[in-house]
Amino acid sequence: MRILMATGGAPHSEAALRFGAHLLQAGRASRVPTIITVIRRDTERLKAEAIQSRACRILDLQPPQVQPVIRTGHPAEEIVREAEEGAYDAVLVGERQQHDLATRFLLGSTAERVVEHAPCPVIIAKGKISPLQRILLCDSGAEPSTLLQRFTTQLFKLVKPEDTITILHVMSQLSAGPGVRGQQLRAGARELIEEQAPEGQLLQRDIQLLRPLNIQPQPKVRHGLVVDEILQEAQEEDYHLVVIGAYQGQGWRRILLDDLTHQIITKVDRPVLIVR
Repeated sequence: MRILMATGGAPHSEAALRFGAHLLQAGRASRVPTIITVIRRDTERLKAEAIQSRACRILDLQPPQVQPVIRTGHPAEEIVREAEEGAYDAVLVGERQQHDLATRFLLGSTAERVVEHAPCPVIIAKGKISPLQRILLCDSGAEPSTLLQRFTTQLFKLVKPEDTITILHVMSQLSAGPGVRGQQLRAGARELIEEQAPEGQLLQRDIQLLRPLNIQPQPKVRHGLVVDEILQEAQEEDYHLVVIGAYQGQGWRRILLDDLTHQIITKVDRPVLIVR
């Protein structure tokens, strides 16, 4: 898996490199990573080279084991441009755990802008960084192609059979699919699958999609508000990576689900992967 790692030298950028180091050491990213540093002016090139050298030390690699790239311009725009030109499988960026109001609501963070415009999946590294063993896949089932279909197509090298993978579906009056009866809004995953309820069929389809990868996922259903339940599940079970989808459709549901993605990205306290 070919990864573009972005670093500007800040602590949250180095969190991304530490997460990338775990992926490389475990053989989840098998090709030479590209490390990109974006500077505002050409006079900052020496500073960028120092940032690149420190990044190599964090990864415990040196060129030609890594491909260094220094670009000049706006950080998010140049990261996206490199992602477009380099045909990467994923972009890895760091994110501050907390933003001030101006950054969050008026400017938007570099990571969020990369998520919005990148042509490939984006991993945002933040909070607690651990070797990847426990993965939470949050599938709403609302998109034309499900999160699991996109995940297995684009990122199958990211997972290993020994990983613990939980497929989470949050049921609420808002997110439940057509035909879901009232009592099913309180049922568990196994019950929904046995009843062949619409939400159970979604979970069963996701399980079957992972079988060719020799992965036996654990289906799980929570009931309540989507963002709150995903954040609580991530904390309670201490997952190392939360996987969510970037909505592919159009209309009012796109606006709604894009907002859910934004809320999860800004509130979650651990690495999150956004699959396009």
